[in-house]
Amino acid sequence: MKKNIAIIMGGYSSEYQISLKSGNVVYNTLNKIKYNAYRIHIFKDKWVFVNDMDEEFPVDKNDFSVMVNETRITFDCVFNAIHGSPGEDGFMQGYFELIGMPHTSCNMYQAALTFNKRDLLASLKPYGIKTAESFYLNLGDAIDEDAIVAKVGLPCFVKANKAGSSFGISKVYKKENLKSAIENSFKEDNEIIIEQFLDGVEVSVGVISYNGETKVLPITEIVSENDFFDYAAKYEGKSQEITPARISKDYEEKTRTMAKKIYEVLGMTGFSRSEFIFKNDEPYLLEMNTVPGLTNESILPQQAHEAGISMENLFHNAIEEALKK
Repeated sequence: MKKNIAIIMGGYSSEYQISLKSGNVVYNTLNKIKYNAYRIHIFKDKWVFVNDMDEEFPVDKNDFSVMVNETRITFDCVFNAIHGSPGEDGFMQGYFELIGMPHTSCNMYQAALTFNKRDLLASLKPYGIKTAESFYLNLGDAIDEDAIVAKVGLPCFVKANKAGSSFGISKVYKKENLKSAIENSFKEDNEIIIEQFLDGVEVSVGVISYNGETKVLPITEIVSENDFFDYAAKYEGKSQEITPARISKDYEEKTRTMAKKIYEVLGMTGFSRSEFIFKNDEPYLLEMNTVPGLTNESILPQQAHEAGISMENLFHNAIEEALKK
């Protein structure tokens, strides 16, 4: 009997349009012989099922069911394609865990932890994971440019602490530009992280649960045409994403070992994509994404393809792994 799969997409953050693209790729890719796929749009003002005629049917939040033409549809599993809040920060995971609904992403705690860059980096340091020097600010804190520069140096990166897809990020070369960069980041989040600039090869590596085991995918080298891997570099073709990465066997082994260690230390399940920069021949962790982009051009699907895993098999495995939890 075919399983009913709800593909959640959209979300509450600046990433909602990217999420809609990812969700529609999943919808169009899932094997229709094995699954009945349903597109569920999650927005602050509505949770709705959207059919192929773009008709909307409200989701009953009590049990995550949908009434369509007097027939109640329930779901066997949720495929999470929401980048950012509430799909990547633990809120949807907590909701589904409360109502007993299997879902493809990691559990609530891991989602909340990895979405918070400060907490993620702090929790991994005791395990020997190297990270850039950083300085933290909350909205309303006094801004001491001299203290920031003394801690992280120049240039530095100013980032929203809980935001993805390079929203609210700036590279700052001069002390006098710090304040405007900080104000820009506070538009995305009430917490920010200011990091030391690491000048080295940048790589991204996906780690997934595949056939019941932790699988490290081929590594991607990021070569941005812009000053750094910003939104335009990610989504407007202003970068080269080279898979497999043009790095030495030593670099490759260090990155694979580090990415797998992080995944297992955190007790992860589902998809993950971690970003590293090499400094003094060692990989330094920048961040981890637990609902990475899933379009044909996205990094994780590129890596899966290089590993011999089709998009259909990648998504099928995610659902089957979720059903086994």
